[in-house]
Amino acid sequence: MNTSNPSPRPLLGLAGLCAPLLLLAACSDGGYGGSAEDAASTVSGSASDGAASSGDPTAGDEGGDAGLGVGQGGSQDFGQFKEILERGEIPGPNTIDDVGFFNEHKLVLPKPACPNDVCVHGLFGQMGNMITGSDCITVLVGLNTAIDITKLERPPLNLSLVIDTSGSMEGEPIAYVRDGLMRMLDGLESGDHISLITFSTSAKVRVEAVSGDAPELINAIDAISANGGTNIYDGLRTGFELVAEHYQEGAQNRVILLSDGNATEGITNSAKIVSMAAGFASQGFGLNTIGVGADFDVTLMRTLSEQASGSFYFLEDPAAVQEVFHEEVTSFLVPLAEEVSLDVDIGDAYVLRGIYGTKLFDFSNGSGSIDIPNLQLAHRTDVDDHDNGGRRGGGGAILLELLRKNGASPTQAVGDLMFRYRIPKTDTFVDEKVAIKIPVAPDQVDLEKGTFEDLSVEKGFVMLNIYVGFQMAATRASQGDFNGAWKVLDSLDTNVDGWLAANPDFDIEDDLNYIRMFKANLIAVGATEPPPTQPGEVPPPPPEPWPND
Repeated sequence: MNTSNPSPRPLLGLAGLCAPLLLLAACSDGGYGGSAEDAASTVSGSASDGAASSGDPTAGDEGGDAGLGVGQGGSQDFGQFKEILERGEIPGPNTIDDVGFFNEHKLVLPKPACPNDVCVHGLFGQMGNMITGSDCITVLVGLNTAIDITKLERPPLNLSLVIDTSGSMEGEPIAYVRDGLMRMLDGLESGDHISLITFSTSAKVRVEAVSGDAPELINAIDAISANGGTNIYDGLRTGFELVAEHYQEGAQNRVILLSDGNATEGITNSAKIVSMAAGFASQGFGLNTIGVGADFDVTLMRTLSEQASGSFYFLEDPAAVQEVFHEEVTSFLVPLAEEVSLDVDIGDAYVLRGIYGTKLFDFSNGSGSIDIPNLQLAHRTDVDDHDNGGRRGGGGAILLELLRKNGASPTQAVGDLMFRYRIPKTDTFVDEKVAIKIPVAPDQVDLEKGTFEDLSVEKGFVMLNIYVGFQMAATRASQGDFNGAWKVLDSLDTNVDGWLAANPDFDIEDDLNYIRMFKANLIAVGATEPPPTQPGEVPPPPPEPWPND
């Protein structure tokens, strides 16, 4: 049973978690649910200093009325969890990351109707949860943009590519890396400068700060081969040093690190590797990490990316490398907003119980605050856009947990969201306020069928239930309670399948496949299906994921 590779993020407080969510990203179609009184926007400074945007919700040939999705950094998939299930094993409770899980789901928001480059939505939902049926409140806070991407100027890149060429990369993995780097060249622009560093037993600089069409870069990529150990420290330090040496004001000064193994040469202590990266990150240098296969140090690679507000990819299939490199020099490195903050003010009838799906947050009872270093375009344009790069790039999600206060009557006004960000390359800050409201009279909320302001929050509700169910099942299995784990997943199986019958959705269908794979793996290690319920018999309920205090 695999319970290794813990996430640096603490486990969800499952006893306290309820369904509300604040989902950060997605594209949209459909009408705007708010009114002029619900959303107020102000800009501090000169709008002419900012990125190009017409303010027209229909601007942009690719976005149109739907707008474009917006995402944050962090884990871009939940590949480790899936890879363990595909091997027929039982994943540990820390092998699924909330940021990564939600990044594999595309949410279709109402159109971005605000006059700013990034718009915020606050959408309400409430229904009985999909494990035991107890009451769950949801709030979807989504971010999207109507910006015309043809007018969005990508900052030049000062990029170090740090590639693991140790012996374990020999064969198909290194061939996919070469092909992925060649494809990446198509996404480079004239002002970009690329350094290529390979590392095995030690690091070697193959090319330094050359243009994307430089013959020496093409030749260096073509000549990459694999042998030796894995000196991650030396390779990463060299990559950062070259970015620092060729620093460009206004450019994306960043490192991309790819590895398929653990540090075996040079400085191998993870804390020292992370400390070195944190030092460079504090100077403003970014880092994205790509882990390939099943044997790399997941905790190290994820933690390294988080030190520099970057993205982390777990690629169980080395072939996916071909797409990720191209994504990294196109959509994922285009900043729409920097120094992002989101404040949540919940009214007297409700309590804010938790925030999930992001790394920098704080909350207490009726208020919470979230800080995000930057927001970028999400590359998936709709739910069915998954041929290249799989489900990654949906945009991600941040989860809020709400409960109604004991003894308090529900009110239609739930609270407010205050959104603020700095326009890249300027000192201009943008502020927007959006009200969260129940879309019907509070006594008209239907807990059996659900009351959702928009289909996006309904899908978000399902996503959160699946995530919590996965973590509950993994926790019980790690404690030897295979039957309890199976019951949690069986309840999810039935209810998710029923939801899909009315709402076909590629992401949720794929989640259901992994729910059933998890159940089969539990049976293989000793779980037993309960006997059929006899007439008049009431089966014992599965564990309660969201009990009221």
